[in-house]
Amino acid sequence: MTTDTDDSQPRHFLDVDDLSAEELFAVLDRAATYKRAVDTGEDHAELPGKTLGMLFQKASTRTRVSFETGMTQLGGHAIFLGQDDIQLGRGEPLKDTSRALSRYVDVVMARVFKHENVEVLAEYADVPVVNGLTDDAHPCQTLADLQTIREQFGGFEGVSATWIGDGNNVAQSFVLGCAMAGVDLTVATPEEHAVDEATIERAAELGTAPETTTDPVEAVAGADVVYTDVWVSMGQEDEREIRLQQFDGFQVNEELLSHAADPVVMHCLPAHRGEEITDAVLESDRSIVFDQAENRLHAQKALLVSLLEGF
Repeated sequence: MTTDTDDSQPRHFLDVDDLSAEELFAVLDRAATYKRAVDTGEDHAELPGKTLGMLFQKASTRTRVSFETGMTQLGGHAIFLGQDDIQLGRGEPLKDTSRALSRYVDVVMARVFKHENVEVLAEYADVPVVNGLTDDAHPCQTLADLQTIREQFGGFEGVSATWIGDGNNVAQSFVLGCAMAGVDLTVATPEEHAVDEATIERAAELGTAPETTTDPVEAVAGADVVYTDVWVSMGQEDEREIRLQQFDGFQVNEELLSHAADPVVMHCLPAHRGEEITDAVLESDRSIVFDQAENRLHAQKALLVSLLEGF
């Protein structure tokens, strides 16, 4: 969470509330500027000679390509470091990896399982550390989500969103982001997969805590945005059958959406079509999932420049 820090220390982005609300909106403004620059072919190489070190314990198409392409567009360079390239705490202590990387690169992005791994990286790094995803949080996705909502509705005032499904890492960061942006959020999950209560409390401190329910039909009533994610994430494959039973009735399909007004549909991808969302909904005109995917690129560029320039 945002705290007063020594200006000589690097700014890290481990969850969305590591930014103030003012900084969040500044990042979104900058992201919109960069998106227009790409559309018009305008050069925006604002990080010439800068290097991003990308640590991947969990594979990802969108995270790798968006960060790597983003650094190229900003005039910098990105280095991919997978599990076979770096120990990530095995053999060499993670704190030593962090201190060594700080001597080579200007910013570190880590996509790992345990959230404490990015916390250790940040504790010992002399450069900004960005959370590219952990089991607890996915703040870069939230930046792209908020950028997409603002594009769709021209702002956040009066916008009502509903999260349907698993109260996972994506949901938890989205809860915080909506509280900061002023988006009215309802979260519908099975009891076994609710958003962590500590996250709900943080949202209340940041703005307004979401309404929570176990009834997806009730949740979508009046929603402008309906958002879902996979029910079985990477590393949960052995729980697949029981999770599919627990999420019965939470699929985002045309029948569920008939209880809403005329919402747009969001998904952070990759989707398990036919499980948490139907192919028909994902391919429909109401789907804005590929706008979300594109906005990962622009939001992350804005974040990197903001962290390195001090906002």
